[in-house]
Amino acid sequence: MRKPFVCGNWKMNTDRKGAVALAQGAAKTAGEVRGVEVGVCPPACYLEAVLGAVKGSALVVGGQNMHFEASGAFTGEVAGPMLKELGCQYVILGHSERRREFCESDELIAKKLRAVFTFSLRPILCVGETLKEREANQTMAVVKRQVISVLKDLPVDHACQAVIAYEPVWAIGTGRRALPHDAQEVHAFIRGLLREIYPILPPPKDCLATSTPAESVRIIYGGSVTPDTVYEQMLQPDIDGSLVGGASLKADGFSKIITESARAKGL
Repeated sequence: MRKPFVCGNWKMNTDRKGAVALAQGAAKTAGEVRGVEVGVCPPACYLEAVLGAVKGSALVVGGQNMHFEASGAFTGEVAGPMLKELGCQYVILGHSERRREFCESDELIAKKLRAVFTFSLRPILCVGETLKEREANQTMAVVKRQVISVLKDLPVDHACQAVIAYEPVWAIGTGRRALPHDAQEVHAFIRGLLREIYPILPPPKDCLATSTPAESVRIIYGGSVTPDTVYEQMLQPDIDGSLVGGASLKADGFSKIITESARAKGL
């Protein structure tokens, strides 16, 4: 079984004291629920404080974005080597807010994804459709474009290290969510796309499962994940975890999301 992954995306929230307290709470739960990998992605300015506060714990930490160059005249950007030096293991790429508010294209996200592995980080690649696209029955076409355009030339040993987060844009921060069977349908579709890209190749030895790359990649759900809804979501066979927004800013709620995820998977 793929090890479930629950990751909090704090976006542009918290202060230094609050970030440390949240991270310590998440680290405590991560140590208690060994069957689930737990991560947090704080604002860049609090990464060092958070990493220092949870050093030696089971909690993994990631950045919320990354430039594809290792250094240079890119005011306001964060480089992969900077994240790695601090101790980050993951970085979120292609979040819908980056696509929408900062006009990030599939091509730019693909460049970032390839750079991630150069910097020895692991990507959390976000994909998902808008409400307009969903109502036009374009969900699968949009998701296919986003997945294929970014992963099509990625070596298999890199691909199996990626996490894909399906985040329907219409569900992010709205209180609406994809019903479990609807989310499962998209997750299964994404897994099918991975089988198309990597049809018969065996997984490298560092993959998360001894199966094909498509079966090794963890596909997690994001979009108004709450402690009350996550159990049913995690019962679905192709949903391997959650990318949690607002609910990750409350220590008790985030802890319950982690424990309910473990319960749903029989851990």
